[in-house]
Amino acid sequence: MKFRIRKAVFPVAGLGTRFLPATKTVPKEMLPVIDKPLIQYAVDEAVEAGCDTMVFVTNRYKHSVADYFDKAYELEQKLEKAGKGELLSLIRDVLPKGVRAVFVTQAEALGLGHAVLCARPVVGDEPFAVLLADDLIWNRGPGALRQMADLAESESHSVIAVQDVPRDQTGSYGIVATGPFADRHGRISAIVEKPAPDVAPSTLAVVGRYVLSPRIFDLLENTGAGSGGEIQLTDAIAALLKEEDVLAYRFEGRRFDCGSHIGLVEATIQYALDHEDLAPAARAYMLDALSR
Repeated sequence: MKFRIRKAVFPVAGLGTRFLPATKTVPKEMLPVIDKPLIQYAVDEAVEAGCDTMVFVTNRYKHSVADYFDKAYELEQKLEKAGKGELLSLIRDVLPKGVRAVFVTQAEALGLGHAVLCARPVVGDEPFAVLLADDLIWNRGPGALRQMADLAESESHSVIAVQDVPRDQTGSYGIVATGPFADRHGRISAIVEKPAPDVAPSTLAVVGRYVLSPRIFDLLENTGAGSGGEIQLTDAIAALLKEEDVLAYRFEGRRFDCGSHIGLVEATIQYALDHEDLAPAARAYMLDALSR
């Protein structure tokens, strides 16, 4: 099998309860960092990695993600008449030419594994990516998914992004055990969903980037409810390990957990400091605020 990804799956059906009341009507994936919503950063990362089909797994109540990637005819006409070409390009280029968006409905919130399974009719029998938009990964070089896609293609294996976390936080993540690392990757020997610190096989935590073999779909079909009563992608990956090699990858870049308040604040600060126009004013304000 040629392990080159062309399709990216974005599970965006979650309720985002940690950000209520803001997420009562706005999905957490639409929360902004500077001037773009989280979902745009994830889509840009997938495009950079070579994906041309973006599969959004949503629920029947979330229309704003679809609206965001749809054409805004009235707004475009107003900007065009006003001669505001730069702004017009911004809203027209949320998806580059040749890249399509497909929306799939997850009728019930049955977990990440179930959300991925809902994308099967679009993905078909080929390797694909999964990106969790609230895991925002900043890097001045190639994006995390591009790094992973290159590794997956060269090794012909599934690849999962990991990072080291404090041992007392293992209960918040899927945790992997691996063999020795060669540079930034190692073969996964076991994966466990949210283990207690005293039984966690390591402190290598899975974060929201995956490049997966299509075999995962058959395994998800036969995966029962796991942690939290949901169909866990982690459980299907554990089954995949018995059939295929799966690689853990320590990506280059910094991950921000934008599913938490402090993570969203940290990401906003980082992107402000990295913004050509905003950086001087942002730095000056932060220095002033810290001196008070």
